[in-house]
Amino acid sequence: MDVLVVGAGPVGLTAAVELRRRGIGCRLVERLPQRLPFAKAVGVQPRTLEIWDRMGLVRAALDAAVPMRGQLRYVNGTEQPRTDLALPPEVPYGFAALPQYETERILEEHLIRLGGRIERRSELVSFTQDDDGVTSRLVTAAGEEEVRSRYLIGCDGAHSTVRKGLGLGFRGGAFPEEYMLADVEVDWDLPPGYGVRALHRGEDGRVDDLLVCIPLPGRGRYRMSMLVPPELSAAPAASAAPAVPAESAAPAASGVAHGLEGGRGPALSDVQTALDRLSPRPATASALRWSSVFRISHRLVDRYGDGRVLVAGDAAHIHPPTGAQGMNTGIQDAYNLAWKLALTIGGTARPGLLASYDAERRPVGEEVVGRTVRHAAEGVQADPEDPATLLLREAQLLVGYRDSPIVGPPDADGADGDSGAGPAPRPGDRAPDCTGLTGEIATYPQRLYDVLRGGEHVLLLYGTDRESTGGFDELASLATELTGHQLTSYVILADGARPPAGGTRLPVYRDTRGEFARAYATQAGPTAFVVRPDGYLGTRLYPPTAEGLTAHLARVFRTPRPEGR
Repeated sequence: MDVLVVGAGPVGLTAAVELRRRGIGCRLVERLPQRLPFAKAVGVQPRTLEIWDRMGLVRAALDAAVPMRGQLRYVNGTEQPRTDLALPPEVPYGFAALPQYETERILEEHLIRLGGRIERRSELVSFTQDDDGVTSRLVTAAGEEEVRSRYLIGCDGAHSTVRKGLGLGFRGGAFPEEYMLADVEVDWDLPPGYGVRALHRGEDGRVDDLLVCIPLPGRGRYRMSMLVPPELSAAPAASAAPAVPAESAAPAASGVAHGLEGGRGPALSDVQTALDRLSPRPATASALRWSSVFRISHRLVDRYGDGRVLVAGDAAHIHPPTGAQGMNTGIQDAYNLAWKLALTIGGTARPGLLASYDAERRPVGEEVVGRTVRHAAEGVQADPEDPATLLLREAQLLVGYRDSPIVGPPDADGADGDSGAGPAPRPGDRAPDCTGLTGEIATYPQRLYDVLRGGEHVLLLYGTDRESTGGFDELASLATELTGHQLTSYVILADGARPPAGGTRLPVYRDTRGEFARAYATQAGPTAFVVRPDGYLGTRLYPPTAEGLTAHLARVFRTPRPEGR
């Protein structure tokens, strides 16, 4: 077997789906007997929706989710300026809210369509690794089992067995407060699609009471979080509310105070008491689906793996839920890792490609942990960034890898930062979307993301006239050889430009609205872009040359340069 994935939450499911989609054999094991019906992680960022688009499951997510239009804020009962989550028009998706169990359902159904499944009641208890693979010991419903795999991925949460088995450092701290989570319906008249954040400041200016409500699918339904009153925190586990089963809660001896605490569920009356104190409108809570007490820590591993064993998601980083960054960051961990692991297992990766997972994702985890801790302590509004930039960062659209060892080379991008068409996206940046691309057969306008969907590495060759496109076929052939046929090439022509004399064997799209030229800040002449499987620019070549293309692809692929080149 190629890969054993431990943990079937959104992160583990993403890893398994992407490995299976690339033909990599993997098993996905999960200690829980069934999916938990809890609306834990509910915020879905625009960048995650872009990833789900590339994975082929975004339609199911859009059908199940509700839009997050913004946030209503109140301090001591006084309304504050409203935050509207309005993104630039070129961003294809907005913010959404979706219960975690629905996210897991959609991913699991997609995994099943790919021939995979979750092996439930299967718990990893130990593992050892050597130069050739990993030997894992599982306890399943049928007894103990020894599993041999080439790689092991720990997506097993904040109390990760994989992380502890590797001996990874997990430095950080814990917040002293306990919180209540509850999934309820309320009858207030606040506008739908808006989160609610109501807080109370004492005479010293510090926040001493808090209510945060995130809309969920359903009429008047929200996931609410509130501070736990002392009397509830000290009470024994005897609430009549639908609490978290002990088997789904954090292991008691984990040493990390983070997540749901088993057996202690606040009652509907506890939620109502908090609403009576803090709700900006008279409101009655009803239809309590579940509730729990939870704790928050902030921690980050010292490295995202060791040898053939790697970690992702909460196994690598935990932090406050401010801005709904946790699950989304973990999904992007898994997506980044999966394509690199697939190339490595397939034998086409350059030695050391897998090391770029830590090089790219650990700085992202560090930034997210630091930012969410600051926002939890001071509020998002205290962030020094301008509101537009902050919103893009919260949407995870500014995550990038300019310092990555596998992008560039930097002296081959030919961009000076602004070519007259706007700031140029650099190697390591998210590849922007655009509309208005028309094909030679399908004449209706398409998005660039429609062209990229389902692809692995993609070479985009932009031309402004017949002369500039003359060598595109040769460049595409070179790229195909260098990547072992792991790359697809397209020509994008400026509106009005003529195709190469004698035609081209490559698919051609016309930039009829000039949006590609603006989004990618193309120069006056031909420009080439390599887009990675995760939707980031690997390189930007102006002008496109065989030498520049070869230098970039050699950072990722082991395929030797063809003779005679």
